[in-house]
Amino acid sequence: MTGRVEAVAFDVLETLLDLEPLEARLEEVGQPAQVLGPFFMRFQRDAMALTLAGDVADFTATARQALRTETRQSMTDEAVAHVVEGFGNVPAFTDAAPALERLSEAGVTIGCLTVGDPAYTRSFLDGAGLGAYVDHVVTCDVVGVWKPAPAVYHHTAAALASPIERMALVAVHAWDCHGAKRAGALAGWCSRLEGEPGDVFLPADVHGDDLVEVVEGLLAL
Repeated sequence: MTGRVEAVAFDVLETLLDLEPLEARLEEVGQPAQVLGPFFMRFQRDAMALTLAGDVADFTATARQALRTETRQSMTDEAVAHVVEGFGNVPAFTDAAPALERLSEAGVTIGCLTVGDPAYTRSFLDGAGLGAYVDHVVTCDVVGVWKPAPAVYHHTAAALASPIERMALVAVHAWDCHGAKRAGALAGWCSRLEGEPGDVFLPADVHGDDLVEVVEGLLAL
């Protein structure tokens, strides 16, 4: 392969996989669908806080605690488990498979950089129809710290057998792209979630309205 990008690592939750079906699970246990956004934000914040404090955040335990807190301790253990288990069954966004296929055809190594157990992550990528395109699954659990700690991106580049300056991180979160850039990687930001990346973050190398546009931009570098 020629060109600047040798490997691309995708964020998974909210970038490749759509969390919207978790709204139905919340409603099934008597919670409003609108809890999903604040719950997921609290989950990410709490995991980052644990990392900054020097601890290792467990995906399931942190998600369950965030959900209990966000719903003011009003959910039973069974209800919490019902919602959190839904992470394993969420679908892919429609632009995910075409973007991965384009990279695969171009001979780029494809990875996923996410949280939780690697085998569990692989299983729900397979269930969403994306697993066949993904060469490596890297999770923060293996590294011992969560994104955006620099060690996560360096470990991912090593796992993808790429110099970090020739690996790109693709995400819908500007903070994740910022973390990748600070670690020395390239970044492709998709505007689907945030609309604008904001001025406080380092600009991604490529911007796009969908993942296919981001991938095409990375291949053109």
